[in-house]
Amino acid sequence: MGGKALSIPQFFAHSGANPDKSDWQPLAEHLKSVGHLAAEKAGIFGGQQLAGIAGLLHDLGKYTDEFQRRISGDLIRVDHATRGAMLAVERYGALGRLLAYGIAGHHSGLANGRDPGECSTLEERLKGQSLPALLDQWQNEIQLPAMSELGPLPIKPVRERQVFQLAFLARMLFSCLVDADFLDTEAYYDRIEQRPSRRSARPSLPHLQQALNVHLAGFRADSPVNRIRADILGHVRQQAVQEPGLFSLTVPTGGGKTLASLAFALDHAIRHGLRRIIYVIPFTSIVEQNAAVFRKALGEFGEQAVLEHHSAFSDNRAQDRQARDKLRLAMENWDAPIIVTTAVQFFESLYADRPSRCRKLHNIAGSVIILDEAQTLPLRLLRPCVTAIDELALNYRCSPVLCTATQPALQAPEFRGGLQGVRELAPQPEQLFQRLVRVQVRQVGILSDAALQRQMAEREQVLCIVNNRRHARALYESIAGSDGARHLTTLMCARHRSQVLAEVRQRLHDGQPCRLVATSLIEAGVDVDFPTVLRAEAGLDSIAQAAGRCNREGLRALEASEVLVFQAENPDWKAPQDLQQFAQAAREVLRNTTGDPLAPGVITRYFQHLYWQKGDRELDAKDLLAQIESKRLEGIPFEMLAREFRMIDSMQCPVIIPFDDEAQESLRALEFADGCGELARQLQPYIVQLPRQGYDALLKAGAIQPVAPERYAEQFMQLVNPDLYHAQYGLHWDNPTFMDVTNLVI
Repeated sequence: MGGKALSIPQFFAHSGANPDKSDWQPLAEHLKSVGHLAAEKAGIFGGQQLAGIAGLLHDLGKYTDEFQRRISGDLIRVDHATRGAMLAVERYGALGRLLAYGIAGHHSGLANGRDPGECSTLEERLKGQSLPALLDQWQNEIQLPAMSELGPLPIKPVRERQVFQLAFLARMLFSCLVDADFLDTEAYYDRIEQRPSRRSARPSLPHLQQALNVHLAGFRADSPVNRIRADILGHVRQQAVQEPGLFSLTVPTGGGKTLASLAFALDHAIRHGLRRIIYVIPFTSIVEQNAAVFRKALGEFGEQAVLEHHSAFSDNRAQDRQARDKLRLAMENWDAPIIVTTAVQFFESLYADRPSRCRKLHNIAGSVIILDEAQTLPLRLLRPCVTAIDELALNYRCSPVLCTATQPALQAPEFRGGLQGVRELAPQPEQLFQRLVRVQVRQVGILSDAALQRQMAEREQVLCIVNNRRHARALYESIAGSDGARHLTTLMCARHRSQVLAEVRQRLHDGQPCRLVATSLIEAGVDVDFPTVLRAEAGLDSIAQAAGRCNREGLRALEASEVLVFQAENPDWKAPQDLQQFAQAAREVLRNTTGDPLAPGVITRYFQHLYWQKGDRELDAKDLLAQIESKRLEGIPFEMLAREFRMIDSMQCPVIIPFDDEAQESLRALEFADGCGELARQLQPYIVQLPRQGYDALLKAGAIQPVAPERYAEQFMQLVNPDLYHAQYGLHWDNPTFMDVTNLVI
């Protein structure tokens, strides 16, 4: 049949500025590029075939007249994600359904499979109601592999958690897809707008290893404690040849585990072809401090190598659609060689449903994961956390390291669903602890406020750690007139706390009076050395951490170095229910203990007793693991899991404190900046996290206001009433409604 050749419609993924569409991105180019990138990212865990298919199908719904009209300027809404999900199920059955969650949710997030939620369920979306017709031209441009070409799932199955494993894999594949889509889209717009790439080169792990070796070469084993630290470092590095998997590093506080763990992680990663090191730290308050230690140890490569990422700035569904420049901090894809993050950011991301929270997950695969102070994981989510750690080691080429002086008893069979085959990196921990005994722990009973004040006044250098902010402030106010009185609280921004700690260390070094009142924030990774520590009753792990701030360098006599454990008489300072339970478990274990109360065997008995006291159900208080297994593949409850897996019960809201010239300059720059990611990172040290009720009280009073709300909505809230930020108390608000909320917060 003669006549003109039919013109082939041109389909586009993204629009440029040229009316002739010469700079628009062809749809097939985008799909193939995303497929290739996603497959590349999933290769580390064997998921390249599945991720590649997800990339090819994610924007299939753009092969419609309606979407092409929309991209050309028509103001119509078009669902372009569901068609690819439907085709995945049609072509690949159960495997396709696994992919369909991520394809359908690559903008809106992972939805529940069947149960109603905020988003339409996957089951509803797969019905394809009201979707524009898919044009056949996609078949001329996209080649999908046949079902027969697909291999088995890239996971070793565990019978008790099969659906959990499928959900975990689906989230990992979703991560590869989201990151690939973001990067390809960013690269396209960088190209047509002639912007330089914002992706900077990172130093290699061998370069970092060399820099660390230079730093460690300056270490002098010139005291008994330093000789033990050198022994620990040497032994731990020798263990790097062991195959990837689960490890523990049980070293007394002050034993040098921070740099020893970094040295092991670099050696181990290089030996086994792992890609990065992720430090998971319990508190936002010490992320900056640990990152600074690593940067210093890595010399000229420190700044480029280390990325801090925690949950200071939230990813909010409503804001996600409002802000054209998505918050780069929250979208960070963790492509640096060393990540320093919080347990909240790490574990909540592993159970997340939002693209911005999940984007980095594939970069966790192939990592050494240092779980610093592993005993601090919240008990009500302990079993879901342990299950995630185990899955990363089993199927995602990770080497998690439980790094702490107070090792939690998480190994099977004593701990249900616990870890197996955990290898200890430290040399003979029981003997190590005996060699590093530097303090005496005594229980001194009930103390009134006046008696506690006298204990502080009678000593020139003393640290007192209490269980909530209100008690800390009241005690500080009672001794504020004493020489060297200082106060440390999470109501201070990190930069402010760093200044206070610098003063404290200088006074201790110079032999000047120093009376410091703090909450438990000082117990994790804060290097101070007092002759006496007073500790309000708490769990045995907290007492051990407090002991690590006493005679840390072993330069004082044992009998002159005391940790005094007391119970506050004043009912206003009553500990939260959980802390009371921890203290009770500690009392019961110590009652039957002779010898060192902080020895590893005693700590193990404490945790076993605590877990028995709680019971299996309380270690997964929302019953998340059982709910996942009951739903099967068709009903994976992604949205529910993200909503219910919250490491902190009460929502925390960030407020930026214009504490110094640097903070004020960054806040001014936000008003006009092209992108906010780097500025958000610069502002992290100036954040104070508040409970929602306190945040709302400040907002209502006009004490906090959004920065450039027309661009960022309420993403960046700054304190505009300087009278509410005090040099000794940090952010203070005397409204009782607010202070009642902070009573339970450390």
